[in-house]
Amino acid sequence: MPETSNRRAADDARTAWSAYRRLHLLVDAEVARELESGTGLSMPDYDVLAAVAEMAAEQECVRVSGLAARMHWPHSRLSRQLGRMERRGLIAREPCERDGRGDDVVLAEPGRRALEKAAPVHLTSVHRHFTDLLTAEQLAALTGIEETIARHRAAVTG
Repeated sequence: MPETSNRRAADDARTAWSAYRRLHLLVDAEVARELESGTGLSMPDYDVLAAVAEMAAEQECVRVSGLAARMHWPHSRLSRQLGRMERRGLIAREPCERDGRGDDVVLAEPGRRALEKAAPVHLTSVHRHFTDLLTAEQLAALTGIEETIARHRAAVTG
């Protein structure tokens, strides 16, 4: 009996993991497609613009290292993305006036306008392909799952 129970638990875990991966891929693909076709921004563009705007509203300096940590991106990936966005005029890197030790990432005016245009497109797409399809209980369960995993990650990474 215990062997059957263990096998069932392993099968349930595999099924849950596959469902999570499928959900993640399906929803992200649809939201990214609609965002790009409606605004010309890629999902990484939008993610960076939104994170910079949020961080700038919370604190004085938006350092690349802080932005990478917030987005859970490797520094190298973020640096390449910022370079592409800087060349397109969406963001700028400026010396931090507070302490002069590093550069801040700031939204350039075209980036601010792009974010303002993209936010409602993104929100509508998220509703269409995700939140509107789920019950309040399902949304609460997903939130609880994310919080559990985030607490674990915080405990492991310190």
